[in-house]
Amino acid sequence: MRSSYWSCSSFANIIRGAPKPGVLSAEGWGHWKRKAKIARPFRFWLAETGLDSIQNFINFPTDCLYAIKYYINNRWVSRTHSLTAHPRDICPGNWCDVGSRFLPCLFNELVDFVEIEQAWSHIAWGEKADRAKYNAPFWATGWFRWRVWRSPQAGLDHLNWAMSLKLDGDWVEKDNPDYGKPTSQAIRAQEIKELYTWWTVTYRNRPDAYDESGWTNYCEATRAENGGDLWGSLGADKTPELKEISNRSHTLLEEIKAAYEAEDTEMLIRLIKIRDGLWT
Repeated sequence: MRSSYWSCSSFANIIRGAPKPGVLSAEGWGHWKRKAKIARPFRFWLAETGLDSIQNFINFPTDCLYAIKYYINNRWVSRTHSLTAHPRDICPGNWCDVGSRFLPCLFNELVDFVEIEQAWSHIAWGEKADRAKYNAPFWATGWFRWRVWRSPQAGLDHLNWAMSLKLDGDWVEKDNPDYGKPTSQAIRAQEIKELYTWWTVTYRNRPDAYDESGWTNYCEATRAENGGDLWGSLGADKTPELKEISNRSHTLLEEIKAAYEAEDTEMLIRLIKIRDGLWT
């Protein structure tokens, strides 16, 4: 991906005879292109098509090297052809059913999107001082970039910036009822941040269902009554107290597990609904 295009340069503005706007809506870009093309058709072609063709010819060797580098990066480093899970969620070598892979794989990819892709966007398009602020290495940006640099704070700061975007005069007229409201990018950034926070904070700190329900304590009490043999105690007669603990804790255990599963499903659905916004 090039950092600059000749058709977007000041030189292109001189050739075209009309400066290229910074930010416009799709409708605004269409109006500008039609107006500029009608006013100076040859100069418009030269600035928009001619300069790009010359740049493509001159940069052909570099573009080939860049394509090879990113094939290697995508294939063996960031592995953008696959969904992956962190070893703490699915231990390599252990069996994991397909249905149990969805949650960790998808949310681990969301974490990578925020901490790697959004972090890169924040320093690539931000101020030069941001690289020093987040202690970014030389291979975090530019031609030598490899998608392995990770910065949770830079990713969150980028989302916070995106969440602040409002529909202003560059997008709608001041009398438009949507003027001053969050942009679609801001709304997506808010949802991404909430899902990221749920997975990295809320989900990680959910109480263990077996401990919270009292089932762990019940198992310990049963083991103690049978000389430390839990499995041998399963068919043994239980005291009324243990029976009461068993029934109560088992009921609560099932309620907690059902609540966790419902929460996981809700978050997966929310993640799927914003998948079109997960791009860099």
